[in-house]
Amino acid sequence: MTAETRDTAAPAADLVVVGAGAVGLATAWAAARKGMRTLVLEASEPAAGATGVAAGMLAPVTEADFGEEELLALNLAAAAAWPSFARELETAAQSSTGYRETGTLSVALDRDEAELLRRLHELQLQLGLDAQWLSPRACRRLEPSLAPRIAGGVLAPGDHQVSPRALSAALVGALAAAGGKLRREARVGGIEAGADGVEAVVLEGGERIAGRAVVLATGAESSRLDVPPAARVPVRPVKGQILRLRGGGAGLPERVIRTPEVYAVPREDGRLVVGATSEDRGFDVSVTAGGVLDLPRRAYEALPGIYELELLEARAGLRPAAPDNGPVVGESRVPGLVWATGHWRNGILLAPVTGAAVAALVSDGATTPELEPFSPLRFATEPAEVTP
Repeated sequence: MTAETRDTAAPAADLVVVGAGAVGLATAWAAARKGMRTLVLEASEPAAGATGVAAGMLAPVTEADFGEEELLALNLAAAAAWPSFARELETAAQSSTGYRETGTLSVALDRDEAELLRRLHELQLQLGLDAQWLSPRACRRLEPSLAPRIAGGVLAPGDHQVSPRALSAALVGALAAAGGKLRREARVGGIEAGADGVEAVVLEGGERIAGRAVVLATGAESSRLDVPPAARVPVRPVKGQILRLRGGGAGLPERVIRTPEVYAVPREDGRLVVGATSEDRGFDVSVTAGGVLDLPRRAYEALPGIYELELLEARAGLRPAAPDNGPVVGESRVPGLVWATGHWRNGILLAPVTGAAVAALVSDGATTPELEPFSPLRFATEPAEVTP
């Protein structure tokens, strides 16, 4: 598919992107850099959804799991793209993304957790991943802020981090510099399609915005968007609560620290992001007392120094999850209507590769091998039928 192969009446843009999270903004920036007239529509403000709540871990090795080899290949490709992506973005935006090559240390708090971690480490080695088993003493030598009870750990030196909020701000700036446009407070009501495919995005007030191609980067809201039946995808929201703390000294590790129940991500400015719960509660984004209680308690077991840190923020967001936990990226059964959603726990990690792949698809018809298993067509059960 290319932006030139289909013709709609007086399109407002070559590409209309719905959603200004990390994935939507990365897609729009990549398209604008290709010379496409690009318009981003955002219901509220950039990074108002999952991006603004995310911790920003770039962790393909730590996140590797049994039976997810195709997803691992995609995550590794995304991680490899991040250093150059961050450099180019920071140059274009003249601002930082918060990208840091810190590595990640996963630790076990008792013998049972150590056995589980060893099995995961065996999988990592079988898959040829860069991961090292460390004794309890070696873990604490590497990270003195860890609790004495640590029973072992796995160091993934190539699993890094970025600040999602700084990333989003940089993408907004780079998009503008590349000639792309961002329209805030533009809540989309639905997608209009005809016999030849997508025709326009319709805002809730009735305004019609024509585009040669439309990308839906709507995250957990994907299931609530009014799209042609042939294009629908089964993405559901999974709630996650997260805390932001501030302090210093013994409370802050140098690397990302993970246990089976919690993670702690240190920022350069002395903040510590602690998360995250995983709750199937629909579109509920309330912060609960249980979430605020459990997260620091679990983190304290690994990093007792957090007891002295200041609580800055408690927030909840919605991760977009498909039934198979894989992203949903590619053209739907409605020509010109492209999905970029369902990134589950890896939306920040996958933003650069998703953005580049979708921009290449809509501009040149090019496909990305690592993303082919994650086409929205894997969920299609009926022939496409659109009414002019």
